[in-house]
This record gives sequence, C-alpha cells and structure tokens, in this order.
Amino acid sequence: MKTSVRTIIVLLVAALTALIGAPAQAAVWSSTDRWGTWTSNGYTLYNNVWGSGYGPQTIWANSASNWGVWANHPNTGGIKSYPNATKYVGKKVSALGTTTSSFNVTVPTSGVAFTTAYDIWSSDNAHEIMLWMNKYGAVGPLGTLQTTTSVGGHTWAIYRGSNGSNQVYSFVRTSNTSSGTVDIRAIAQWIRTQGWFGDVTIGNVQLGYEITSSAGGKDFVTNSFSVTAS
Repeated sequence: MKTSVRTIIVLLVAALTALIGAPAQAAVWSSTDRWGTWTSNGYTLYNNVWGSGYGPQTIWANSASNWGVWANHPNTGGIKSYPNATKYVGKKVSALGTTTSSFNVTVPTSGVAFTTAYDIWSSDNAHEIMLWMNKYGAVGPLGTLQTTTSVGGHTWAIYRGSNGSNQVYSFVRTSNTSSGTVDIRAIAQWIRTQGWFGDVTIGNVQLGYEITSSAGGKDFVTNSFSVTAS
C-alpha cells in the first residue's frame, strides 16, 4: 500500500510540474517593424510608430479582437505611436444603421502618458472623431472645449480644433473606463447636428493606444474589440 501511494504522489507531482512548466502559446502574429500590419477577418492591425523620438515597440495578436503591444518610449513630449485595430464602415451618416463598437482593455496606470482612444475618420480623411475612453499622464486633446454632454452612451468633454491637415473632434470621457460600448452613429449624428460636418461617409473605425511615453516598457492589452455596422 505504501508503494502504491508513493507512486501516485510521484505521478501527480510530475504532472503538475509539466503543467506549470508548459510554455505559453505564441501569438498568431507579431512585429517589431514600426509600420507592421496584419489583416484578419475584416480588420487590420497597425503597429504605427509614427512620431519622433520613439523607442522600441512590439505588436502581437491572437486574433483581430485580442491583441496588444509592448512599448518602451522615452519620457519626452510628443506622441510616439498609435498602435490600433481598424475596420472600414463606408456609409454616409444619414445611411448608418446600428453602428456600435465594444472594447475591453488592460492598460498601465502609472509611469506612462497615453490615452486609449477610438479614431473615427470620414472616408476623405478631412474629419477625425477621437473618443478618449481613458487617459493617464500628461496628455490632452487638441482644440478648445466646446461643451460637456452625454451622447453615444457616455458623458464627454468635447473639444474641437484642427491639426493643419484635418478637423479634429475630441470626445474626452469625463471618467476613465477600461471597457464599454459606444454608439458611433449617435456621435456622428450629433456632430452633424452641430453643423461641424455634413453628410460625410464614415470610413475607418480604429481603436488603439496613443502613446506619448512608456519608459521602461509597458504592456497595453486589448482583451476584446468589435465593430458592428448595418
């Protein structure tokens, strides 16, 4: 009986050791190229290290809805990158049916400067709608404050300005969130009602991380992301 019990214990320990020591599954795709891209299931992922003075950044993906980046950008001013997942809609504001997006992210909250933001473009890239879902560190929106209001399922401080290439409408959520759903149609209709743009065609809907600094290396993880347009 003693030998039998000892044998069982040895087998159990060996099984647990093998389980604990098993390597994590590698991502389906990854890239350290500053312009690295990957397309899957109607979405395109972009590493998009576009700013100056940037550090290393690696993007990875298990799927178009589950992806992330490790970024080590120095603690200096100026946006270094906007890694993102993109889906194209291609409908005029007046023709939009149900158009929503849901997300869930895990992000660092100290020693960083960034925002988790949607970037929604008109098809001609003349108009840019930014939805800031959370922000940390020394970051702020472009333009001047227009109003604070609730639209699209959230309450925002809304800024309007130009970056010299296009008009920018920044909806900065009045409190940080790491998950939720936004009604893109309602937001686009609200902007049109203000007279800020006409019946434009909504093009790319992007969700990503606009990173200014992440010294020492930080992980930004998109646990889930989807765009629904009808």
